[in-house]
Amino acid sequence: MALVPDGALMQRAAAGLASVCAELLSGGPGGPGGVYGARVTVLAGTGDNGGDALYAGALLAGRGAAVTAVQAGHKIHPGGAAALRMRGGRIVTVTPPRGADDTRPDVGARYDAGHDARQAIGRADLIIDGMLGIGGSGGLREPYATLAHLAASERGVTTVAVDLPSGIDADTGAVDGPAVRADVTVTFGAIKPGLLIDPAAGHAGVVELVDIGLGPHLEGGPDVSAPQRADIRALLPRPGAESDKYRRGVLGLLAGSDRFTGAALLSTGGAVHGGAGMVRLVTAPAAAAAVRQVWPEVVITELPGDGRDRSEQENQFPGDVGRVQAWVAGPGMGTTDTAAARLAAVLATSLPVLVDADGLTLLARHKDLLPRAAPTLLTPHAGELGRLLGKDPADVEARRLEHARLAATEFGACVLLKGSTTVVAPPDGLHPVFVNTTGTSWLATAGSGDVLSGLAGALLAQGLLPRQAGIAGAYLHGLAGRLAAAGPEEIGQGGYGGAARGYGGGSPHAGETSPPVLGGEAPIGASDLVRAVQAAFRAVVAEAEGLYIGSHGKPCAGQHRP
Repeated sequence: MALVPDGALMQRAAAGLASVCAELLSGGPGGPGGVYGARVTVLAGTGDNGGDALYAGALLAGRGAAVTAVQAGHKIHPGGAAALRMRGGRIVTVTPPRGADDTRPDVGARYDAGHDARQAIGRADLIIDGMLGIGGSGGLREPYATLAHLAASERGVTTVAVDLPSGIDADTGAVDGPAVRADVTVTFGAIKPGLLIDPAAGHAGVVELVDIGLGPHLEGGPDVSAPQRADIRALLPRPGAESDKYRRGVLGLLAGSDRFTGAALLSTGGAVHGGAGMVRLVTAPAAAAAVRQVWPEVVITELPGDGRDRSEQENQFPGDVGRVQAWVAGPGMGTTDTAAARLAAVLATSLPVLVDADGLTLLARHKDLLPRAAPTLLTPHAGELGRLLGKDPADVEARRLEHARLAATEFGACVLLKGSTTVVAPPDGLHPVFVNTTGTSWLATAGSGDVLSGLAGALLAQGLLPRQAGIAGAYLHGLAGRLAAAGPEEIGQGGYGGAARGYGGGSPHAGETSPPVLGGEAPIGASDLVRAVQAAFRAVVAEAEGLYIGSHGKPCAGQHRP
């Protein structure tokens, strides 16, 4: 800010914001069809976000829009207000309650807001939320909460948030009270963590990043990183001319039981398609029989079923399984004392270990098994992490970033917290937390996590660090879910049909090569997910050749769409 003229950054931000708003007004379905004559309402707070919004409103007014600003706070940005008035815009204020009886409990807020403010919001074609910025926390207070409620009540009206939706926590993604739900968020300089991590990410909608020149002046690395396709592609191991099954990595998979045969099938499928040179499955007889029918390439070691006494052979576990480079332990293995002993034996090795599902339940009972010297990746959902930390799962969901970091530090392990947005927290605190951007709600199906554990474990066996295996596995897993939900024609192509931009949860972000929101989606099962993993790999690698697969099923050369 010291290097540029006073107000220059605000003008850059306002210009970018106005450009996005103009695009929405010109091309949005059901919109007025252009800026001229469109009705735009600015919700202006007291800070710089309010100034950005007012200056953007002035630019839109200069193009013929009818712009009304609602002064939400006790003051308003003087320069922005003057610019708006100069272009013919008007400013109205919020009417506070005159007394205790002059409240509106029916709208869940204390303020009536007044006729002028309600009319401005109710008649708008587009609403710009400039009430609070990155310094806001704890949810919206009045009159901001009432204005957010009124904006949300107007169906079919596009709401654009300035930098971030008012009421969310920019640093953590927490939402601790009323908050704006935006259709589009125009953020400046850098994407804030709260725009990537739920529940706040669910309030952001489409995120558009406007470069205002901050990049060269940002010190240090990011707190949170959302790797894109090129980043994932760079991580994926590719076999060379001298590769053999051992050089490509051998995964030991402790999964399944006589009761849970499906977990063995699904995790094995994820591992087989994850690129490991060999998968050695350790499981109970019933699960072994099922896996042989589907995955004949897997080497299987049968162990006694649940509840039996440990045999002499079992006392030699896992040494008698054969050579492996990494272990996955947990999916469907059960939670008996015998299963706990097997988990302890795997964790006692010097090899990288991924622990999932039943393994995490056992760890919650035997926390003395961690930390360990060797690399460890834990892949819990909110309920499992809640048990590990002794926390309410609802609190884990509400503060995903905080709890993933806490668990990584406490257990000395990389923690991949699954859910609406997947976060991967390293134990050292030095590297950024990774956030996966390909997730889809279709992954909320039984067995989906088993596929992820096998897939990420295969990457771990091929030499990736736990945080790398975690984010690469999550990215491919989410992409496979999208492709599977889109239908067999998408899986068969190994690419995408049509062009769109998309981040996790189906929210597109400009300028990012992330998966599109695919139309015509249908429910999937975890077995569909296994079949789609190969297509996800192909889609990631295809970008390296400058190709994408069109809806006609043929490679389209020279085009660099996602």
